[in-house]
Amino acid sequence: MSKPGRILNENLDIAQALSRMAEKLRPLLARDPVMIGIHTGGVWVARRLHELLNLQEPLGTLDISFYRDDFTRIGIHPEVKASELPVNIDERHVILCDDVLHTGRTIRAAFNEIFDYGRPASVTLAVLIDRNGRELPIQADVIGHPIDLRKGEHIKLISDSPDGVGRLTLEIQEVGE
Repeated sequence: MSKPGRILNENLDIAQALSRMAEKLRPLLARDPVMIGIHTGGVWVARRLHELLNLQEPLGTLDISFYRDDFTRIGIHPEVKASELPVNIDERHVILCDDVLHTGRTIRAAFNEIFDYGRPASVTLAVLIDRNGRELPIQADVIGHPIDLRKGEHIKLISDSPDGVGRLTLEIQEVGE
C-alpha cells in the first residue's frame, strides 16, 4: 500500500526536456531510424519525439505485458494493447522510448519482444526520466531528466494533459511493505 506522495518538482519543463532529447537523437536521423514507444508512458514520449524529429516512418508501439518476468505473479493488465510495428525492423536502427527507466526489467521485456519481430541493426534507448535502482545492466542513451530516489520510493508522473505535453509533476510515493 502506498502512502501519500510528496511532490518533488512541480515545474519540470517537459517541453524543454523533450527538446533536449530530440537534439541528442537528431544525429541518428541519417540512419533512417524507426521509433517505438512502450505502452503506456513511453508511447506519448515517443509520439512527441517523433513529431519533434519530423520522422516519416510511422510510429511503432509495444505492449510488453506478455514479456514481463513477473507476468505469472501479477497477471495481465486489463487494458493490454496490441503491439504495432508498422515496418520491418530487420537491419533497421530502432529508437526505443519509455517514460521512466528504473530497474531495467521493462526494457529487457521490450528487447525480447523487438527481437521476436526481427533483428535490428541497433537499438538506442531514450527515456524521459532515468532514476536509480537498476537491477539489470541496462542504461539509457538519451535522458530527459535524471533523478535519485531512496529505497522504497517510487516515482509517479502526473501530466495535466492526456498526451503528456503539458506540465508534468513528479510525485514521489513511499511504498510500504
